[in-house]
Amino acid sequence: MAGTETKTAQGAELAGVEAGLDALEATDSGRTPLRHTLVHKILPPLVAVVVVLALWQALITFDIVDDPTKLPSPADVGGEFKNAWLEGTLLGYIWTSVSRGLLGFLFALAIGTPLGLLVARVKFVRAAIGPILSGLQSLPSVAWVPPAVIWLGLNNSMMYAVILLGAVPSIANGLVSGIDQVPPLFLRAGRTMGATGLKGAWHIVLPAALPGYLAGLKQGWAFSWRSLMAAEIIASSPDLGIGLGALLENGRNASSMAMVFQAIILILFVGIAIDLLIFSPLERWVLRSRGLYVKS
Repeated sequence: MAGTETKTAQGAELAGVEAGLDALEATDSGRTPLRHTLVHKILPPLVAVVVVLALWQALITFDIVDDPTKLPSPADVGGEFKNAWLEGTLLGYIWTSVSRGLLGFLFALAIGTPLGLLVARVKFVRAAIGPILSGLQSLPSVAWVPPAVIWLGLNNSMMYAVILLGAVPSIANGLVSGIDQVPPLFLRAGRTMGATGLKGAWHIVLPAALPGYLAGLKQGWAFSWRSLMAAEIIASSPDLGIGLGALLENGRNASSMAMVFQAIILILFVGIAIDLLIFSPLERWVLRSRGLYVKS
């Protein structure tokens, strides 16, 4: 009798655990309510923006900073945005820089990925150029602008060269770090199933190293975007058009802090937009594929 009661209790406990797991799966797979998205995803950044604007305006209103050449009012910066929009130049500023940045990043991706794989898998190559990649990653990308101008001139090739020199080391080192963290058991299992050479790299190594690789991609984009801004600020030419970095430099030359703030806001906006539209969905996909992503 006691044994029967024990089995019954264990069965009820297992049934409860199973029901709980089913509930978790149902919660995770369900669509997030619109109200939850508005309250937890959209409202917090909007509140932060409103607070920043309020503090900014307070500095002007209470004469804490009464020199418009040092700190323009939000209305003055809004006027710069309005004028650029009416003149049809606002989207041109953004597209000039974004198109360069994304194309240069794709070039860096095509170079940095095989380079990182080679460094991670070949000991001689790692010993030869591994320290160089780490040194290049720590070198400020602005240092490459003067030699790039001398070597290539004031053209788009110079811009892309600066982006590559800034982004390739980060992408390669990110992949190397991800591969170094792949459990040896995965590699042995892959060899047992015949996944060796390029086949093993494609089906075993790269998927297992994806989290570290993605971190390298995010850092590579940050480096490429900063490299591009530095190149546009330092190397200005009518043939290059006016990107966001050139807009920032034009504001400095004209002593227009409103234009300077306009350029800073646009640079920040592009950085946030690229992260939200490209890297955040990729990161969620990687986490979800490993069972690590849980909706809050």
